[in-house]
Amino acid sequence: MLADKRILLIIGGGIAAYKALDLIRRLQDQGATVTPVLTRGGEEFVTPLSVSALAGTAVHRDLFDLTTEAEMGHIQLSRSADLVVVAPATADLMAKMAQGLANDLASTLLLATDTPVLVAPAMNVRMWEHPATQRNIETLKADGVSFVGPDEGRMACGEFGPGRLAEVEDIIAAISAQLSDGPLQGKRILVTSGPTHEPIDPVRYIANRSSGAQGAAMARALRDLGAEVVFITGPATVRPPEGVQVVAVETAQQMSEAVEAALPVAAGVFAAAVSDWRVLNASDRKLKKSKDGLPVMEFAENPDILKRVSRMATGRPPLVVGFAAETNDVVEHATAKRLRKGCDWIVANDVSPATGIMGGSENAVVLISEEGAETWPRMGKDDVARQLAERMAVALAQ
Repeated sequence: MLADKRILLIIGGGIAAYKALDLIRRLQDQGATVTPVLTRGGEEFVTPLSVSALAGTAVHRDLFDLTTEAEMGHIQLSRSADLVVVAPATADLMAKMAQGLANDLASTLLLATDTPVLVAPAMNVRMWEHPATQRNIETLKADGVSFVGPDEGRMACGEFGPGRLAEVEDIIAAISAQLSDGPLQGKRILVTSGPTHEPIDPVRYIANRSSGAQGAAMARALRDLGAEVVFITGPATVRPPEGVQVVAVETAQQMSEAVEAALPVAAGVFAAAVSDWRVLNASDRKLKKSKDGLPVMEFAENPDILKRVSRMATGRPPLVVGFAAETNDVVEHATAKRLRKGCDWIVANDVSPATGIMGGSENAVVLISEEGAETWPRMGKDDVARQLAERMAVALAQ
């Protein structure tokens, strides 16, 4: 996927700089050419020799290199790549980027480039959460800079929280998404995923067993075919994929509002297991046991997101794909659902406890369209997603 792509890799200072060596190797395994730039801080954690040996080319370190600067080398470096990747990106380096400073080679390259930039932050959790860092992130996003990570976990400093460098495979995925020239290139596609949580009180809620695995797999597959993916997810147990726009929600009403805000799109994939009902009289305090008996809950219907989008009079996506989780008479129920909702396709599956599908790693689906029902063999959820994404690409090209 990255054959003949040119990556300018800026390695910032921080213990996570050692992962840049693995990143270089994996990028080359996929056919990319990597030109490394090592900051002074980065040199404290990895040596120029190790970086150069892996990249197979000289490491750029000095803004005032007499050999390259005679030909304005920093300008050439900044514009000869297909993508500039900053990994790890420190708080200091992101602050320089946000403020337009250029007092070393890395910051000068970033200011002079007209190439897309992907940043993989890594820093202490308190630095990540500091208002100044968050302001700089918003500034960079507004400038068109893309982000991958950070992850959450235990850090070298002993603290726990967001700030760990994204895993190398996630950075690779984000790079691939940035450089993809697949059949969905230029298409903006919406994917909903996961369950919704409908509050009973501040502690309890109504939910379902959806893990969000199939929705996340769909987002990855569409991203890998070049789509710009808007991923709207409820409180899933599976983490969102990298390289997509993530919108986190909790309730069905919030998901409905997020979907409306994301339109227009070329296609919508509604894989979320949205709760049909919400508690109308949810309490703002934890409900207690009472001698008066059980609490009485009043229910109201949640927005029917799939039906509303499928039946839009104007601005309807050219392709709307719904999902139907059934426990019996799968094809009959899903066929009726497609007609009732008005969507183009329904991906139906049997989620009876005996199947192990809901919350599991595999799926067995039936694709229902105007042409009828097409049964697919049981396979991994990633394989289902790839097959469906490829089918969508064909449909959108017609």
